[in-house]
Amino acid sequence: MSSRSSKKTTSRTTSEETVEVGRVLRPHGIRGEVVVEPYSELPERFEPGSELWLAGRSVAVATARPHRGGFLIRFEGVADRDAAETLRGGILEIPRNAVPEAPEETWYYFELEGCRCHDRRDGDLGVVADVVEDGGGVLLDVRDGERRLLVPFVREYVRRVDREARRIELDLPEGLVETCASRS
Repeated sequence: MSSRSSKKTTSRTTSEETVEVGRVLRPHGIRGEVVVEPYSELPERFEPGSELWLAGRSVAVATARPHRGGFLIRFEGVADRDAAETLRGGILEIPRNAVPEAPEETWYYFELEGCRCHDRRDGDLGVVADVVEDGGGVLLDVRDGERRLLVPFVREYVRRVDREARRIELDLPEGLVETCASRS
């Protein structure tokens, strides 16, 4: 029902909307390569010649190869381990308008974050602060003040997602909100 591709919306210093597509974990070897954890399900995002944003500046992928569920990438201008070390922890982004529209009945996580949730029975539940994968499925981390509610993002509970209105209509089982809500 959802798509992991492209986790979050952030903004660069230019205030253009961007979407996170990966994170630099650490340097690899001595020739400037870094290990990248992809957030995007599109491996072509990391092909040689691809332009990404890192720490508010444009970077070009010089080389890329698969590595343990992620990629080993060398960026143009990064020639050694010391230069690669400066990229550690950096978030890789692309312009929002470079993200293809999600297929029917799927949503990117960044499209769900910030949506107001409304349940048929319990009314307003709060706003999606995060989308969490817990091994058993996708959960919406819905916050309302100090209350936190983890809502399974499954077809049985989701009646409608309105991207434009930033609203998610739910039909949760009776008692779920009272049972699963916590104070953080």
